[in-house]
Amino acid sequence: MQDWLRRKMPSAESLRRNKWLHWLGPSLHHPRLWHMSRRGIALGLAIGLFFGLLLPTAQIPCAAALAVVLRANLPMAVAGTLVTNPVTSVPLYYAAWRLGSAVLGEPAGPHMRGWPGQAGADQPPTRPGLGGWLTGAWERLRAVGKPLMLGLAILATTTGGLAYVMVSWIWRAKVVWAWRRRQRLRQVT
Repeated sequence: MQDWLRRKMPSAESLRRNKWLHWLGPSLHHPRLWHMSRRGIALGLAIGLFFGLLLPTAQIPCAAALAVVLRANLPMAVAGTLVTNPVTSVPLYYAAWRLGSAVLGEPAGPHMRGWPGQAGADQPPTRPGLGGWLTGAWERLRAVGKPLMLGLAILATTTGGLAYVMVSWIWRAKVVWAWRRRQRLRQVT
């Protein structure tokens, strides 16, 4: 499994040449950032998933910076941010918005305040033209913003924590399984 991971991860040199990570400079040379250990891989993936879900932009630099500070596996932290991409962003953000709405107790659907086509006293008056459209769009974004941010924070924290626990557990189970297998082979011979 480690060989497969090493083949899939970017090299130290390719990350050093990356214009977005160049500011990290000599700290990219620390050996623990590239070591394939249980703690390093688990923490790197947790960091990457956390920033990949929490931030819509600058995910890789933030994940890389925290990985450098915590001495987590840097390539795994960078790779973990790829959880959000053009295919997964919309479903993840929608799920985060629904989760945040549920936690806040706000309605999540077309009947929410400021949704297009809603009639009611609490809907802002519509003005014709581009100004009216921009005002309506801003109101809809404001209505979605708080539940979305809360949902993203919950998803990022739980996903990062679960990733750390699962990688640690799977790594340990694989080591125990290999150790027991070696013990059985020694008993047979």
